[in-house]
Amino acid sequence: MKYSFLAIIAVLFMSCSDKDSEEEAVDYTEQNESQIKSYITAHDLDATRSDSGLYYVINEEGTGKQPTASSNVTVAYKGYYTDQTIFDKSKDAGVSFNLSQTIKGWIEGIPYFKEGGSGLLLVPAHLGYGSKDYYNIPGGSVLIFEIKLISVN
Repeated sequence: MKYSFLAIIAVLFMSCSDKDSEEEAVDYTEQNESQIKSYITAHDLDATRSDSGLYYVINEEGTGKQPTASSNVTVAYKGYYTDQTIFDKSKDAGVSFNLSQTIKGWIEGIPYFKEGGSGLLLVPAHLGYGSKDYYNIPGGSVLIFEIKLISVN
């Protein structure tokens, strides 16, 4: 996909600094919560909500090592919006990176899985890219990731 490289860079090297939260002009929390709940209902998902507002679905827990928020991992993923428009997709072999250099939704969500595990992360804007447009991702977007944790490196 033409934006794949940019989205990978964005996911892998997204800064989680306090500056990002200061720039948040619009609070999408209630809107995102409603969008996520509607998506879960429409797709009959058995999702769990964390205290932060991240929703996750474990399709396969996996049996290998379980990463921490600062682990180096290899993940295959497909990212799309609630209307199922894909904004990024990795190769089947996945992409390797340090979780601490990704969006908050991945830092929190990937450690719910063990190696070989797969599922969904439903990421509200405050755990993704916030209220500002970020490359091809519109501000306030709920991001859904189908993920497979290939390895904890």
